[in-house]
Amino acid sequence: MLVSALLTSVGINSGLCVLFFTLYSILRKQPSNYDVYIPRLLVEGTSTRRSGFNLERLIPSPGWVRRAWKLSEEELLSSSGLDAVVFMRIITFCLKVFLVAGIIGIFVLLPVNCTGDQLEDVDFVDFSNNSLDVFTISNVASGSKRLWVHFCAVYIVTVFVCCLLYYEYKYISSKRIAYFLSSKPQPHQFTILVRSIPVSAGSSISDSINSFFTEYHPSTYLSHLVVRRTNKLRSLINDAKKYYKRIIQLQSNPTQRSHGCFNCFGLFSRNVDLVDHYEKKLEDIEENVRLEQSEVSLAGEEIHAAFVSFKSRYGAAIAFHLQQSTNPTQWVTEQAPEPHDVYWPFFSSSFIRRWISKLVVIVACILLTILFLIPVVVVQGLTNLSQLEGWFPFLESLLTITFVSEVITGYLPSLILMLFLKTVPPVMELLSSIQGYVSHSGIERSACDKVLWFTIWNIFFATVFSGSVLYQVSIFLEPSNIPSKLAVSVPAQASFFIAYVVTSGWTSASSELFRLVPLVWSLIRKPCTKIKDDELEVPSIPYHRDIPRLLFFGLLGITYFFLAPLILPFLLVYFCFGYIIYRNQFINVYAPRYETAGKFWPTVHNSMIFSLILMHAIAVGIFTLKKLSVASTLIFPLAILTLLFNEYCRKRFLPVFTAYPAEVCLKVLHCKTLSQGGSKFSYFFPHPLYSLLEFNTITAFKSCTLTLTLAFILSEFDKERQGRRE
Repeated sequence: MLVSALLTSVGINSGLCVLFFTLYSILRKQPSNYDVYIPRLLVEGTSTRRSGFNLERLIPSPGWVRRAWKLSEEELLSSSGLDAVVFMRIITFCLKVFLVAGIIGIFVLLPVNCTGDQLEDVDFVDFSNNSLDVFTISNVASGSKRLWVHFCAVYIVTVFVCCLLYYEYKYISSKRIAYFLSSKPQPHQFTILVRSIPVSAGSSISDSINSFFTEYHPSTYLSHLVVRRTNKLRSLINDAKKYYKRIIQLQSNPTQRSHGCFNCFGLFSRNVDLVDHYEKKLEDIEENVRLEQSEVSLAGEEIHAAFVSFKSRYGAAIAFHLQQSTNPTQWVTEQAPEPHDVYWPFFSSSFIRRWISKLVVIVACILLTILFLIPVVVVQGLTNLSQLEGWFPFLESLLTITFVSEVITGYLPSLILMLFLKTVPPVMELLSSIQGYVSHSGIERSACDKVLWFTIWNIFFATVFSGSVLYQVSIFLEPSNIPSKLAVSVPAQASFFIAYVVTSGWTSASSELFRLVPLVWSLIRKPCTKIKDDELEVPSIPYHRDIPRLLFFGLLGITYFFLAPLILPFLLVYFCFGYIIYRNQFINVYAPRYETAGKFWPTVHNSMIFSLILMHAIAVGIFTLKKLSVASTLIFPLAILTLLFNEYCRKRFLPVFTAYPAEVCLKVLHCKTLSQGGSKFSYFFPHPLYSLLEFNTITAFKSCTLTLTLAFILSEFDKERQGRRE
């Protein structure tokens, strides 16, 4: 790829970024677009739609940048949870790494590469017609002493990344423990999910659970809730939430309280007190919930799964870690997910069914990976004009136009690949959902891993190997030239990845800010339906889509920084964009749907270690082919030390992300335990409706979740009503 093609791609994407930033700064101030750009603030009530014309709304302003910059980590933690903090720490980690690597790469390695004479000299007079290969390590002659500069750079960056990884792992581990200690007691912290429950003849599932845990966990066992099948309570709870939000909104704006107009039999209308109207609705819902629970407790179909609660977090942790039966396929335990995190379809699945589902998903991922090689091959063909002319001879005259050839080789390949990659996260999420997970967070973390390794294999390895081997079959016609050709071809793929960072990175970051798809959908939906602000659904950030993208760019930067340091400035721009944009989105757009307390970080750590090992493997090959065998030999100890460092971190920090230690659980044992006597979960929900938990409804935990949610809504409603009476 020529410099001019890269500059064309940079120009196009820079223009798109400026356009997105400008349009965002204008559209975000229009009241009609609040549901797209500040849905979280609307639902939380911290912002309201303004009426009337204001010229200031049509003028772009950078005020949102200042607010995003000032957001502290503690504020982010309190508003969006520890997962959001971990997400932002990924960005700051990459910024620190590539700032140090960028200083070394741009001011040390790049001049060494440019002054090499393996390929050609850099023509500064006609700079745009230089090949990007002259800025890579390919331009350094074989056996040159200058290669020791690259060797030292590999060592320095490896040590820096490992030190930073250790600090981040330690910091996030401490944050995870502090988050647990400071959190209010929640039912799921005292509960485990038990599946594949064996039932003897003549006894029920409930009897089996009670007898088993009374015998083997007599001092800690509290109660259990058997999973049952039904779907009616969900709508009742959603209605209760909706009415409660409307009551709160009306109380905050008394002028609208008595202006409700209801039509009676189509004959006349009358004004009613909307607060009283919705209060009656809530009372009706409470009665319906009681009736529905009674019906389900009598006729609901039980499945061989239950939520078992213990008197303390420590007791629940012991039961979770112990194998309950001599047959490991029975009494299978796992941590209970948060109420809003529960995913119900696989609660009734057996051990064999879950095992088969995992095999099916593995096969499906392999097939998807193979099929995705087709667009990768097409994209690689677009980067090679001579090959493209061979495929499509009728394009020969068109490709002679400079601008067209620059767009096709510099911009179009990355754009096509980016569009194909848009389909990968939802597909991987679908595949993960049929693996047997019982929580949305488990599905998302599994999908995150799948998307990450799919991206690494199909974008990195497939691009490198197809570009340097599959598309250069002529290399094998001259076996003696294979080492030298490979040493030139592999680093040469950096030109494609630089364009990929610009196209996929810059544009995706700015489009995340602009939210093009939600904006278009909002414009289409508004003429048909009118949704009130309190009925808006606040989105949650798709970690399985965004974390793999950040980590893949991190891999590109680490593996290519000593081969083609020209990639580093473009990566720094991308992560700077991401730092501001995602902080803004956490303030205005995204709200946490559930919390994993930082469980994504082990994936981040493993990805960075893999990137370092991959860089070492490439360094060994390059130094060997460049006839600097001593340097390639000395890289091996560095790779071994990196693996030993990873093993130490795995032993030192990973257990904290698997389960909380006994030391932490015992600190809160005396003050944060479930009540042994009286009604269940009374500590958490003081409203009289907690007695409804004695019924086993929708599902064990779903019944608990929905009823407790309703109990909380009605308890808040009672407080408001009592305050008005006083």
